[in-house]
Amino acid sequence: MMKKIVLSQLLLLWSIAVLSQSKPSWEDYFNHTAQTEDVESEDWEQTYEVLSELAANKLDLNRCTREDLEQLPFLSTQQIMDIIEYRDKARRIETPIELRMIPSLERHEADMLMQFVEIRPEASRDTLPSLKNIFKYGKHRLVGTLKIPFYDRKGDEQGYLGYKYKHWLRYDFSSGQHIKAGVVASQDAGEPFFAGRNAAGYDFYSFYVVLKNVGRIKALALGRYRLRFGMGLVLNNSFGLGKINTLYMLGRSGNNIFAHSSRLEANYLQGGAATVELAKGLDLTAFASWRKVDATLNRNSSTVATLLKSGYHRTESEMQRRRNTSQTLVGGNLNYFRNGFHVGVTGLFTTFDRELRPNTKQRYRAWYPVGRRFWNVSVDYGYISNRLTIAGETATGDCGAVATINNISYRLTSNFSLMTLQRYYPYQYTAIYGRSFAEGGSVNNESGVYIGGNWTLKRGLNVNFYTDIAYFPWAKYQAQLSSHSFDNFVQITYHRGDWDLLARYRLKMRQKDNANKSALIYKNEHRGRLAAAYHTGRWTSQTQAEFSLCDFNNRSAGYMLSEHVGYNHRWLKLYATMGYFNTDDYNARIYVYEKGLLYNFSFPSFFGEGMRCALNMRADIGERVMIMAKIGTTVYFDRQTIGTGLQKINGNSMTDMELQVRLKL
Repeated sequence: MMKKIVLSQLLLLWSIAVLSQSKPSWEDYFNHTAQTEDVESEDWEQTYEVLSELAANKLDLNRCTREDLEQLPFLSTQQIMDIIEYRDKARRIETPIELRMIPSLERHEADMLMQFVEIRPEASRDTLPSLKNIFKYGKHRLVGTLKIPFYDRKGDEQGYLGYKYKHWLRYDFSSGQHIKAGVVASQDAGEPFFAGRNAAGYDFYSFYVVLKNVGRIKALALGRYRLRFGMGLVLNNSFGLGKINTLYMLGRSGNNIFAHSSRLEANYLQGGAATVELAKGLDLTAFASWRKVDATLNRNSSTVATLLKSGYHRTESEMQRRRNTSQTLVGGNLNYFRNGFHVGVTGLFTTFDRELRPNTKQRYRAWYPVGRRFWNVSVDYGYISNRLTIAGETATGDCGAVATINNISYRLTSNFSLMTLQRYYPYQYTAIYGRSFAEGGSVNNESGVYIGGNWTLKRGLNVNFYTDIAYFPWAKYQAQLSSHSFDNFVQITYHRGDWDLLARYRLKMRQKDNANKSALIYKNEHRGRLAAAYHTGRWTSQTQAEFSLCDFNNRSAGYMLSEHVGYNHRWLKLYATMGYFNTDDYNARIYVYEKGLLYNFSFPSFFGEGMRCALNMRADIGERVMIMAKIGTTVYFDRQTIGTGLQKINGNSMTDMELQVRLKL
């Protein structure tokens, strides 16, 4: 008990000793909006990398299109239209202060937007530069990152094919708003390097070229890319639609082509995609893809039991599953947008060289995709005005079932918006690349209603809330019968001068099998957060408290107190984190956002009892060289080993160091 009191007092004294913080960064968006299931999915990491890329290659605020702004997940459709309308009326935005004149943008939202856009000098024309000028004035960036663990896992000693170090390289080239190209090479810890089946060096390479806004070509992607159409019922391997994020976006739909500049080894397409403007407001997109995917094969080795997305190839068995199946995808989208109305049609056909044959004897897998060839088609639709936004999509496919998602948001007053979202995904519906708003994680076997709202009580004081009710007619994992879930959330944020305050609470109730699987019982999860930050000058400080309470078969609870402190002066930036956590078990685990290196998503989880400390350093040496370093350690007070299986560490602590260098050529 004395140890806990001392640790708590140290955290409190630290928060009092450091009195300030510079302007919040866009990364705070994740800390404010991420929930447990968001962090545990690849969607959030992918969204982080998209925003990292946009922050490094800022949009020209006076030339960016509606589709460009739709890449920012914190903007609603209304805000995007208001920005474009203001720009059209003013002819040109000259200063960031003008964004605060847009009624639908809060001050902190305008500040966040300015981290992804810039105001460039006015040019006489906006055309594709000559080949000579492309290479003469283009920007080159090279980033290299190395992660060094100061411990050995069981697999490092015997089991993994490679060494314990993780490293990656990233090169990108950009020329204005028109051209972007790059290559990413990535190596996970434990994977062979210039050895075995990785004789070409890295385990994963990604190449891409993107051309935008050249004549009638609105977007052209070659190499590896990602797509999103409508609400995602047919095709969405872009960022996900988490529940808080849906409130920020007010359920907007979108049609976008993205370069796959991520190190994630799944959820991308390979080939080409292009969007062409056929007439004013009428766009046609066509795409084709062929790629190898990882899969677990059945005993006959000719059919697929499971498609894999982890991207790990550290052991002999993982290496045997490496890119052993090929997938072909072709399709298109026709979209019309005019005077606030939009309607689009999306169709695709995908085929595998091996038949998908999952174990359908397991009840929750009974309706998994089976076969070799699949097709889907959908219609998405919507309308936007000053107060009303409607968006939806209805889809079907070779499965014969019809799925639909629809939402309406209405701005009752200038400071209060309310939205409702309905979805109906039959358990027979199949969409290999479908991903949309869902409690269960996939666009099948779910019906539900979501009601949420954004309320600005006064300038700087905001309340976000939602209630989501879902029904699963067929069995789910850990629920052998039809089941329900109820999810309730409220968050209050206050921005005033140098102060940022946040309070949030969530109650989630979901039915799952009891201990002997004879009946369903509710798993009740209570999670909350209190955070306070004060920013001014060169210093940074944020104090945060998290708590969790889980009632499922037995009751478990946990909490974490953390302090985040930073210093920013000219070419040097320092950032430190220290936290104490104490939870009864894994069900009561705590997630806390932690500042990482460029393009590195860091949202570690903690359970048991222990402490977490991390220190970041960034030095900008001139305009061309940047060096970053991070060292972090987690010490557990309640165990002598960490992890299980090949990931097991003999010891109660783990320390990692990350090094990164960026060169602008």
